[in-house]
Amino acid sequence: MLVKEENINEERKSLSFVEQLVEEDLTKGKNGGRIQTRFPPEPNGYLHIGHAKAICMDFGVAEKYHGVCNLRFDDTNPSKENTEYVENILNDIEWLGFKWGNIYYASDYFGKLWDFAIWMIKRGLAYVDEQSPEQIAAQKGTPTEPGQDSPYRNRPIEENLKLFLQMNTPEAVEGSMVLRAKLDMANPNMHFRDPIMYRIIQIPHHRTGLAWHTYPMYDFAHGQSDYFEGVTHSICTLEFVPHRPLYDKFVDFLKEMNGEMEYLDDFRPRQIEFNRLNLTYTVMSKRKLHSLVDEGLVAGWDDPRMPTICGMRRRGYSPESIRMFINSIGYTKFEALNDMALLEASVREDLNKRACRVSAVLNPVKLVVTNYPEGKTEEMEAINNPENPEDGNHTITFSRELWIEREDFMEDAPKKFFRMTPGKEVRLKNAYIVKCTGCTKDSDGTITEIQAEYDATSKSGDIGANRKVKGTLHWVSVEHCRKAEVRVYDRLFCVENPSADKRDFRELLNSQSLHIYDNCFVETYVADKRPGEYLQFQRIGYFMADPDSTSEKLVFNKTVGLKDTWAKQSKG
Repeated sequence: MLVKEENINEERKSLSFVEQLVEEDLTKGKNGGRIQTRFPPEPNGYLHIGHAKAICMDFGVAEKYHGVCNLRFDDTNPSKENTEYVENILNDIEWLGFKWGNIYYASDYFGKLWDFAIWMIKRGLAYVDEQSPEQIAAQKGTPTEPGQDSPYRNRPIEENLKLFLQMNTPEAVEGSMVLRAKLDMANPNMHFRDPIMYRIIQIPHHRTGLAWHTYPMYDFAHGQSDYFEGVTHSICTLEFVPHRPLYDKFVDFLKEMNGEMEYLDDFRPRQIEFNRLNLTYTVMSKRKLHSLVDEGLVAGWDDPRMPTICGMRRRGYSPESIRMFINSIGYTKFEALNDMALLEASVREDLNKRACRVSAVLNPVKLVVTNYPEGKTEEMEAINNPENPEDGNHTITFSRELWIEREDFMEDAPKKFFRMTPGKEVRLKNAYIVKCTGCTKDSDGTITEIQAEYDATSKSGDIGANRKVKGTLHWVSVEHCRKAEVRVYDRLFCVENPSADKRDFRELLNSQSLHIYDNCFVETYVADKRPGEYLQFQRIGYFMADPDSTSEKLVFNKTVGLKDTWAKQSKG
């Protein structure tokens, strides 16, 4: 019995605090033992990895406890939202490996929310304010000083009803009026100081068109939407902690309107907040990400340097690696800045298991094997993935003239240089051992060709061919390869925490965050690879074909190196 209890305690310790709270509710039989969560993105931009953390929690909890997670688009601001964002959000969630139960929109509830607002006006709980936004903000007070009542706070109910109806007409002027809840201007929680419920927006909505001219604010729509849908656990990030009492207050009013006050504490969505995901050398602010895209500072939302899910997908990250990273950093009540290197470590670990090993040369110099017969070729066996034998093999053509990396040759090498240098032997991957015999230079002293001789008895895989040499180099045949463009990425920003820097974030961009190698060569086997197929360029790193790639011009993105060399470089 004691052993069983200890096992239960250990299992509980492994749970996130969110899961512990969910299990408490299940144990108490709340909500009839039902679990229902929701992921409620605003369709005003593309999802980033911070959203991925919320997705993993919202969908993960529902999945773990045999519940349902619905997707609800918080489409209450038509000036910033469109169907492009909706479609990409759907695509990103599916790519991460999650399935929603139903798709809802806050706009589904515009009629109900309007009726609720009318009820509040009739009860003297809401009023129309004709002050400017600046005047309203000035009267809010401070966290230590109470606010001042609006001069319109006590206007008659009939007048408020008339003006609210006027707000929802094509003639209403944006910014001329708002509907505010009549709560408590002295409440220490600033969100309680007569929050705005509705504002006028004269822009067609992506779903409802011109049916509405006044739209609910997030704080007025969010909790009610959860309640309408039967959400049991409203899980969100820490910045919503001060919004929680207002969320509950509006739900209380809604229950009162529906005559459900006796069930005030039952079937109320339980709000749970966790820390946001912040990464070094990038920003998560949707406003700043919009600026990067709109001002052409990056190549779009899916630029591989962006922290967006579609950018990471294009760069070559796998959904499994993103979920692995999110699981490794966990969920807490404390904000933290996570090192980009931790994410890249998860990417390496996952891609090592799934990437096909191929040969590519980014900075080529010609190697001529002088004693190899001219015109002769051999097909060498190359293992696709040593971590997964079921992936099989492919062949790579060997010939007299090869491309190797320029950095793999040094004419006057130090003692611990184990690559190609005159008089020393190295193995050519999957092929022969060769000994360098010299090199040719142009008039500027640049090496244009390297010469070597091969040992015909040293072919990889042959009996007796396994004598040891200290270096192994990758290569491609000059006559049996394809030219390619390779894009190598660095951190998007120069400072570790650009969000905390007081300078304009544009000043902090890393001008060296993209380097394009346009004279690379890859083995012909790689030419058929498409976006979504994970590759390891041997001895270089992990790569993926870019959507820009065509049969005429191959383009590859570097996903991540084989090792974390960036931290060492940044310290240097």
